[in-house]
Amino acid sequence: MKVIAHIHTEFPTKFGIPRQSGIIGSLQGTIVFEPEYRSPEAVRGLEEFSHLWLLWEFSEAKRDGWWPTVRPPRLGGNVRKGVFATRSPFRPNPIGLSSVRLERIETDSALGPVLHVSGADLMDGTPIYDIKPYIVYTDSHPEAVSGFAVQPAEYLLDVTIPEELLDRIPEAQRESLIAVLAHDPRPQYQDDPERVYGMEFAGMEIKFTIHEKQLNVINIIT
Repeated sequence: MKVIAHIHTEFPTKFGIPRQSGIIGSLQGTIVFEPEYRSPEAVRGLEEFSHLWLLWEFSEAKRDGWWPTVRPPRLGGNVRKGVFATRSPFRPNPIGLSSVRLERIETDSALGPVLHVSGADLMDGTPIYDIKPYIVYTDSHPEAVSGFAVQPAEYLLDVTIPEELLDRIPEAQRESLIAVLAHDPRPQYQDDPERVYGMEFAGMEIKFTIHEKQLNVINIIT
């Protein structure tokens, strides 16, 4: 397996990354190919597709050995499911799969073709093994059943950011950041209203507390 590219996103650490791709469509990312794969011919025709599949490596979740069951955060971290019935990063092979929207392809004089995508759920610098076009008539299954991973209706939080802190957020990142916070970046088994959480995003450190369905940003360090 060869790494063909790396993706660059607003998430320097794992904390806060959306739990699935496509949940927050405003999140932007760029895919830069490794020198060996920077041929414009390699992406010829890709602009005809609106969405892509990314096959990538859980580079920050490597472990020796594997376990047949894991504890999905969606179930509070207390219920075990078979590893192949989950999207846990702790797998026999640390391979991730994400569907993203292709916004445009830019040709850079030094980097070759650069893919601009949205809706990615990857950490900055994640290695990518392959890129494939998303094909509607085979890849979309409206009748599919999602088991325990059905999104609950009460998933979103109300986000409050004081005006003086909101001014510290570049306008281009505001929508995405608020959406990330609204989707509750905490592990789902953590629920401490007194705890101050910290999340890195787009060069900022966001400090916040959560009580019931209310998330309050208390500081932004730039």
